Amino acid sequence: LFAIFAFATCGGYSGELRLSVDCANKSESDLSIDIAFAYPFRLHQVNFEAPTCEGKHRETLALIGDFSSSAEFFVTIAVFAFLYSLAATVVYIFFQNKYRENNRGPLIDFIVTVVFSFLWLVSSSAWAKGLSDVKVATDPDEVLLLLSACKQQSNKCLPVRSPVMSSLNTSVVFGYLNFILWAGNIWFVFKETGWHSSGQRHPADTMEKQPSGYNQGGYNQDSYGPAGGYNQPGSYGQVGEYGQSQSYGQSGPTSFANQI
Repeated sequence: LFAIFAFATCGGYSGELRLSVDCANKSESDLSIDIAFAYPFRLHQVNFEAPTCEGKHRETLALIGDFSSSAEFFVTIAVFAFLYSLAATVVYIFFQNKYRENNRGPLIDFIVTVVFSFLWLVSSSAWAKGLSDVKVATDPDEVLLLLSACKQQSNKCLPVRSPVMSSLNTSVVFGYLNFILWAGNIWFVFKETGWHSSGQRHPADTMEKQPSGYNQGGYNQDSYGPAGGYNQPGSYGQVGEYGQSQSYGQSGPTSFANQI
């Protein structure tokens, strides 16, 4: 929908400006000179006639500038973006299995989305510059400078009506909105690729490996287990010599009693 609004507001545009030339000789005046132009804005091909205020002779003039390249580039990107969006919608709905097969669909979709985002930015910027030049070239005050009759102070040249550029301004706005829309969509398409899932899987594997190595370490097999050195009867528990040496203390009274 955003792509449709973009190329419709630009490709379907037609405008008109009106000039007034009031000659010193009123019979030679022309108070309603209409100049119409439209997409693709090849203004140098837009011809119009104006009085010279020198008899009945009229001169044929043309507007200045050719801005078709930026306008056609913008419309072309908008049309192709619309066609790709339409095709992608059909694939998402009816061919979801083939889209995810071998991860080719998401990868192609990701690359195309990045390319269209860049093209939207370039085309919108180019058309914004082209539109500003179109506004200058179709400004009635600028067009009056082309008329030879307006170079004489005795004649009065006035702008009557300026072209309405609201739809062209809207096309530029929709161009940048399309850039924001496609650039934001890069993240969602990236999540469909295998790169996002593999990036989340590696940290989880690392965390799973750490407890296993910790439990297999020597901490649980050391001092406090049944095989550990602390619970095993050590030299303190096996020292019977000190306990047996108590007989020296016990033999004292015995021998003394015998002697008595």
